[in-house]
Amino acid sequence: MPRPSGRRSPAAQRHADTVRFVLFEARPAGLTFNQLVRSSELSPSQARSGLACLRDTITERGWPPLIWTRKDGYKFCADPAELQAYEVAVIRGKLTEIRRFITGTVAPHVALQPKGRWIKHLNTQLSSVESTLDVIADFTDA
Repeated sequence: MPRPSGRRSPAAQRHADTVRFVLFEARPAGLTFNQLVRSSELSPSQARSGLACLRDTITERGWPPLIWTRKDGYKFCADPAELQAYEVAVIRGKLTEIRRFITGTVAPHVALQPKGRWIKHLNTQLSSVESTLDVIADFTDA
C-alpha cells in the first residue's frame, strides 16, 4: 500500500498546480499563507492540501525547492545559503520534537518497563536519530 504522500487525489493535484502557479507568479518574492489563500482563491484547507501535494511532487517535476520563512512566507528558492539555512532550521525543529518525545514519553516508559524489548529498541533508535540530527543542526560551512 502506498504511503499517504503517494496517494494524491486529483483534487490535491489541482490545488498543487494552483499553488505552484501563484508562487511562480510571485517570484522572487514569497507569499504568506493568507496571501497564498487570497491569491489562489482556494480555501485554507485546499491551500494546505495543495502545498502538501506540491512538496510530494516537486522533485519528480524538476521544480525548484519550496521553502517557508517567517519573513517571506512560502516561496521557491534556488539560493544555496538560503536553502541550507531553511534546512538547518527545520532539522533543529525536528530535533526539539524528538528530544521532547524522548524526555516526555520514552524515558518515563523506560523507567516503567526497563526490561521491555520494544522500549529498549525504541530508545536505542531514537537516541541514534537524535545524535544524527544534532550533528546536522550544528553543521556550519567553514
